[in-house]
Amino acid sequence: MTFEVITIFPEFFASVLDHGLLKRALASSKVSIRLHDLRDFSDDRHRTVDDRPFGGGPGMVFKPEPVFRAVRAVRAKSEDSPVVLLSPQGRLLNQAAAEKLAQHAQVTLICGRYEGVDERVARHCATDEVSIGDYVLSGGELPAAVVMECVTRLIPGVLGNEESSRQESFAPPASSNGAGVLDCPHYTRPAEFEGLRVPEILLSGNHEEIRRWRRRQALEKTWRMRPDLLSGAALDDQDRSMLRDIQQIERLGD
Repeated sequence: MTFEVITIFPEFFASVLDHGLLKRALASSKVSIRLHDLRDFSDDRHRTVDDRPFGGGPGMVFKPEPVFRAVRAVRAKSEDSPVVLLSPQGRLLNQAAAEKLAQHAQVTLICGRYEGVDERVARHCATDEVSIGDYVLSGGELPAAVVMECVTRLIPGVLGNEESSRQESFAPPASSNGAGVLDCPHYTRPAEFEGLRVPEILLSGNHEEIRRWRRRQALEKTWRMRPDLLSGAALDDQDRSMLRDIQQIERLGD
């Protein structure tokens, strides 16, 4: 997997790429990340990449020419690869979108900035427009780092334990194409801390009961924190029965 990152602040990524998962992925050659300064694709001595918006209004807008040149340059040998524009107007990034990107050998990320990017970039240069949340940031560099992190961890061989990516929040069951639910609670030593005990079931050694307990806890947390996920989740009859019990108990508690 190669990430081609187009930005006016390539130095922003220095610390991001020098720690944690991305650093390990780079060191093992599972991932290649190439940073491209958008100003290198301008056509004037001032290296101009932005201008005032037509029709008036605050802020500056990225010009189309430098962005188109940059994308064409980095995609020269992979014209079918995704080009993702990071902006608040994009569709929300989720696990399913990350999994689709992870299937490609090259992904180009355009880091928007200022008031935005010329709409011709979004419509005719980018193949997708993505946001990491319903809020506004000063630029697309942080979102680009988020995209690289969540996609990289899905690449085979990057995580120390491949089960990690299949047993976490939003990961669908292996036998289903449906969406996943939130992860279950996790505990570690000590078994008791300041009077707070680890649930006894986790100390029982009964793996089937532990599996059932974890699934119920995951469903309960999803129902409380992100009930919107349940409408598209891959649920079997046992899951639905657990959910009915959870909802009944909650109603009685109210």
